[in-house]
Amino acid sequence: MDLRGTPCPLNFIRTQLALEKLASGEQLEVLLDAGEPDALVSAALQGDGAAAALVQEMQRQQQSDGSVRLLIIRA
Repeated sequence: MDLRGTPCPLNFIRTQLALEKLASGEQLEVLLDAGEPDALVSAALQGDGAAAALVQEMQRQQQSDGSVRLLIIRA
């Protein structure tokens, strides 16, 4: 899911909604702008809230164009 250019917190909301539609063990790939969008979504998915409960594992990769790729495995 390409969310580059999507403002906060809409990028987080779209990520959470997409995760909710996945079955346990399925993967979601999200592309985000670096900086605040990456920090907000990553922190929310690793925190103590409802969104964090959806995440089994998350990998973060900096892309050559400056964006960030999150690979999220649904809990």
